[in-house]
Amino acid sequence: MSFLRGVSSESEPWSVSELTGYIRELFAIDFRLQDVEVEGEISNFTQARSGHLYFTLKDANSQLKCVMWRSGAERLRLLPQDGDAVIVHGRISIYEAGGIYQLYADTLQPAGRGDLALAFERLKQQLADEGLFAETHKKPIPQFPRKIGIVTSADAAALRDILNVLARRWPLVEVLIAPTLVQGNDAPPQIVRALQWLDGRDDIDTLIIARGGGSLEDLWAFNDERVVRAVFAAQHPVISGVGHEVDFTITDFVADLRAPTPSAAAELATPDIAEIRPLVTALQNELVVVMTDELAAKRSEVQTLLRHLGHLSPRSRLDSHRQRLDMLHGRFLQTMTRKLEREQNRLALLQAQLAAVGPLATLARGYAIVRDENGRIVRRADQVTGGDELTVQVQDGQFAVTVQQS
Repeated sequence: MSFLRGVSSESEPWSVSELTGYIRELFAIDFRLQDVEVEGEISNFTQARSGHLYFTLKDANSQLKCVMWRSGAERLRLLPQDGDAVIVHGRISIYEAGGIYQLYADTLQPAGRGDLALAFERLKQQLADEGLFAETHKKPIPQFPRKIGIVTSADAAALRDILNVLARRWPLVEVLIAPTLVQGNDAPPQIVRALQWLDGRDDIDTLIIARGGGSLEDLWAFNDERVVRAVFAAQHPVISGVGHEVDFTITDFVADLRAPTPSAAAELATPDIAEIRPLVTALQNELVVVMTDELAAKRSEVQTLLRHLGHLSPRSRLDSHRQRLDMLHGRFLQTMTRKLEREQNRLALLQAQLAAVGPLATLARGYAIVRDENGRIVRRADQVTGGDELTVQVQDGQFAVTVQQS
């Protein structure tokens, strides 16, 4: 219900809740209190675990309780500190449980001119005190990269400039692009995700984080603490090529190498193939000369070893033994031939002698050989009886006879 219409102050006393609600509605209907900017100095600043901010805004004479919900706090570039002069925008209302009025803030920025510069210097000093800019943390840039990861906007001229420089200077390199916003409140978390995705790969040699020039406001994503700490935590070397030569961001200080422009970042990330090619040619020629001399020396060494091997090799001995074997074989054949001839002559002589005294010669002289039925030679007459069948062998054959009487 509406306290403005439903409470009578003349007939009945008000409860504390009724009066507090009435005052809250008075604030709510005053349009000037629903869209107010207040300038003052912050004190008693705290951030709850919920992410909400609680602080007091004061000047020389008064104080004003303030609260900023987490949704507004997440949009702040830098959390304020006690003593900061700020301008807070929001609405005035009653915190009924405490019975106090307070400013419900939706935006907060440093007061006066150079507010972004003040936030820049504060975060820069904080990170410098932590040692994030120390040279000891800088990683060397690979001299001959095989693959470069680029974090920038896919539609930016900076990306085209980088790719043109890489293609001209070192066409051997591969490029992997992680597109992201590079301006606005949504840019920092996208930049962090893109950088961490590239940094998590094993095939990346160098990372380039870049965008074209602009105002301090345009480049503020690269002054965001989340982006800066992600660059510092990267395992691969990071080259920062943000803005033009006169532009500086905190990312430049924490990166392993700062380039004045995106194109310069590409130049610092790669060697110039036009400068490398003469060196490679000279090295190639030198290598040819060295290898030619080395081969000639090795050939001479091989020839020397072959001569030594010839002296130590059993081949000459084997050749000598082969020749001696051939000679012995020839002698053996001659000896065996002569011995065979002698034996053949001796055999012929024995054959002639045998023929002279053998039965065939006897038969030739008119004698005969008589055998009985069992093939035994009949030498005496008493070896046969009448009726025996005998075989008579003469010089040119044999014939059968029958004994008539013995």
